[in-house]
Formats: sequence, C-alpha cells, structure tokens
Amino acid sequence: MVSPPPSPCRGLLHVFNRYLFKGGEEMIVDKIHADLSTLHDMTWCRFDSTEWTGEQAPSPWRQATRLFYNQEARGRFETALDTSGAGAAVFHNIHPVGSPSLYHAAMKRGLPVVQFLHNFRPFSVGGTLHANGKLMPDALYGSHWREVRAGAWQNSVVKSALFSLMLKALHHSGWLQSVKAWIAVSDFMRQKIIDAGALPAARVHTLRHAWNAMPQPPVVEDAGYYLFLGRLVETKGVIPLLDTWDALRAQLGKNTPLLHIAGEGPLDDAVQQRVRSNPYIGQLGHISGETKREALRRCRAVIVPSTWWEPLGLVVYEAYDYAKPVLAARSGGLGEIVQHDVTGLQHEPGDVPGLVNDVLAMEATPGTSRLVIGRAGRQWLLREASTQAWLRRFEEILSEATSGS
Repeated sequence: MVSPPPSPCRGLLHVFNRYLFKGGEEMIVDKIHADLSTLHDMTWCRFDSTEWTGEQAPSPWRQATRLFYNQEARGRFETALDTSGAGAAVFHNIHPVGSPSLYHAAMKRGLPVVQFLHNFRPFSVGGTLHANGKLMPDALYGSHWREVRAGAWQNSVVKSALFSLMLKALHHSGWLQSVKAWIAVSDFMRQKIIDAGALPAARVHTLRHAWNAMPQPPVVEDAGYYLFLGRLVETKGVIPLLDTWDALRAQLGKNTPLLHIAGEGPLDDAVQQRVRSNPYIGQLGHISGETKREALRRCRAVIVPSTWWEPLGLVVYEAYDYAKPVLAARSGGLGEIVQHDVTGLQHEPGDVPGLVNDVLAMEATPGTSRLVIGRAGRQWLLREASTQAWLRRFEEILSEATSGS
C-alpha cells in the first residue's frame, strides 16, 4: 500500500461548528479528524449551535451582532491556534457561533485555510439552495431574495435576512482570501460552484469522502423492511417518502412492506402523524451503535429520497458497507455514487410515483438478485472510498494550499 506523501505542514487546527441535530457531516468530520491524525498533529477548535439556545444563550440582539463577527469565538480560535502552533487550519461549518471572524483572524495571521464544502455555504442562506420544496440556485449567483422570503434559515424571514446580510458582507470583506483551497465532496457540487462563477476553478477541488469499510459485511439478512436513515428535514425528502408509503398502502393494502424511519429533526411531528395513520410506517428516532447496525443489517434496502442537490450522501456508504441496495433520488452527488440497476435504483427528486415504482420493482426482484445488487454496492465502496487514497489526495491539496501558489 502506497503511503501519502509527506507534508511540510505537520500541525493542523480543525474547526467545526456543530449543528443542532447531528447528521452525516458531523460523523464525517470526526472521521476526517481521525484520519488526518495519522499524519498530522491535530487540534480541535469546536463550537456548538446549542451555545445559542436555552437559558444561557446570548440575547437575540447579541446573537444578531455576533452572527457576522463573534469576538469571543475569534478569541477561542486564536487561543487554540497559539496553543497548537498549527501551520494551517481545516474548516468545516463555522456558523452561527464561529462566525466569519475566524476567516478574518486567519487572514491577519497569514494562516492558510482549507475549507470543506459539505453543503452550499458560504453562498446559501439555508446552506442547501432549497426551501419550501423548491431548488433556489440563485444564491450561487449572489441573489438570496428567494431564500430570505422563504425563511430558509431557521424558518425565519428576519433571521434569513440577517444571514443574507452577513454573507454579502463576508464576500465583500476580502477575508475569504484566507481560504487557499476549497474542497467539494462531489464533482457535481464543484461544477455547479464553478459554473456560477462563485469561486475560481483553480482553487476548488473534488474529494469524495473516504470510508473505513468492514473487513467483511455481517451475515446478510432481509427482514423485508425499507430503511430511511437521516435527519428529519425537508431537504432529505421526508414528506415525499411518507407520501410514497401512503400510495403503496392504497395500492397494496395488507401486502405493503414496512418502512422504518430513523433520525430526528424538525419534521419529527409530521412523521409521528403518519405513523398514527399508516400502520406500515414505523419511527425509530435517533439510533446508533448496535441498534443502528441491526437496522442496516436486516433491512431490504436503504432509501435516500433527497430533494435538494445532495452534495454526496454518506448514508449510501453505510448501506453499501452492509451490502444493501439503495433507492435514491437522482439528486446532486447521489448520481455519482448510486448506479441505476447496478447498485440500486434512482428516481427523480420528489417524484412519488417514481419512488413507488422503485419500491415495487425491488419487491418484485428475487432475493438472490437483491444480494447481487447489494454486493455490487459494497464492491464500489471498496474500490472508490479508500482512506489511503483519500489521504494522498488531501495531502496534495494541502501542499498546494500551503505553498503560496
């Protein structure tokens, strides 16, 4: 096995603002930290969105003023930098607590930043270019009006307007010059950003996530249910998924397969209402550890019905690791990792009849053929998601970012 080339930059400051609801990004950020720790002295600089909730949270006015420049967050960042002696920083999400003050501090210090793009920030108010069931790519071209009107950030027009002003100010500040390399997690995402002229092409790189696959998948079991695993938010296609199961029940009656929904988020109440009205839908809540492993091991297939431009779709990796077929929307980076009729099936985003047909097709597929599909997904994962290959490519990007080119 070929080792990654040595990097002149040994110490890295790793920066991440956790979301209110844990999802795939947080999981992959933890993996990136662990992987980079094999080559670099890694130091965390973490913020948490829960810092701005509850009784100890800053007042709404203080949150509004700190959204653009949080002096306290900058102090935490600089303390971590001084303590670590890091020669570069790796950024993920920095909003809302971290704030653009981190870019300013990096620029003042001459600290090169490598910025991962797990979604469409820092261009989109909601980070997804999506609100009210509609794609809103205008934000890539600098127009946030539709997102603001839809309350794309925290379901608030006022908060969305403030976030829009913050993004406008950030892009006019020059502070993003501290970012020497932008890493998109799919070719789809990189191309959309470049086509919009949002970033210079030479500084935007594609690096799909790596995955530590199990040496051997567990014994495959098919208990006949379909599994949704993710945050319960609009962009993940939760409502079209629920509508699909209502349509399946109307068509199949007592022969309707079971749908297990695992996750938490703002649409929790909507899922609970459907669970009460449709006996073929079950809600598992947030699952992890052995419960999650069993849910994956025993499902018939994993469903990923995202309606936004999904940058990649880490849940597909999880399904492949367990040699399970994937029924996915033909959305964003999902089209790069789910191969129709090979590792799963694809439908158009939000297309309820299309997803109904895919479920019916999977139901009609013999068990032996479903095994073949699942194994093809696992072979893709082993071939395309090597951690060593990921590290080699990251080191090339980091070397370029820190060389002054």
